[in-house]
Amino acid sequence: MRILVADCSAEYSGRLNASLPLAKRVLLVKADNSLLIFSELGSYKPLNWMAAPCTLKDITPPDADDDADTPAPEKVLRVASAKSSDVLEVTLQHIYSDETYDLGEDPGLIKDGVEDHLQQYLAEQIERIGKGAKLVRREYPTAIGPVDIMAIDANGEHVAIEIKRHGGIDGVEQLTRYCELLNRDPLLAPVHGIFAAQTITPQARVLAKDRGFRCLILDYEEMKGVEDDSLRLF
Repeated sequence: MRILVADCSAEYSGRLNASLPLAKRVLLVKADNSLLIFSELGSYKPLNWMAAPCTLKDITPPDADDDADTPAPEKVLRVASAKSSDVLEVTLQHIYSDETYDLGEDPGLIKDGVEDHLQQYLAEQIERIGKGAKLVRREYPTAIGPVDIMAIDANGEHVAIEIKRHGGIDGVEQLTRYCELLNRDPLLAPVHGIFAAQTITPQARVLAKDRGFRCLILDYEEMKGVEDDSLRLF
């Protein structure tokens, strides 16, 4: 990653034309040659950019100088798209900083609060579905795929729980298929259903009620130990 702070202007030409007048800005040049121009204020989005695949030429003019008040620039960065005729040309009148950093390989974004974490916490706190409930197992196997959680309620009856981050109609349909299959087994029946998610759409609530399921709202922060009274079972 190359980071430059400079007095610069820019011209974008091709499918559209745009320009940036001379001002102090930050430029990011990534390893794939993509270039992004940022200002101090405004949105987190760049003012202008050229995305990969592209080629970059770092040009030092013969009469280059670092005086922002003279017409001669200190450097010119010319980035050309590999898929079109688009060109972004950045003229650097004065460079305050030009540093390159090796960031190494990035492991990528690790999302918190995904379904696996919700499943884990609910399995550990199974009485959230009702006092006296007991866990049978996570990922309870069936012929059409595993049920997220199988539990037994205070009455000794089985409960199949389908967990989503954002609950929609598809999730209710999935729970319906599990319960229909499980209720064919006389050793398990009756099997009740609970549709659990961080958010549930109004349409999914209506369908769940029609299928005889309960809806459980999961507050991830509360389940991690943050006190919150927003958990509701209905």
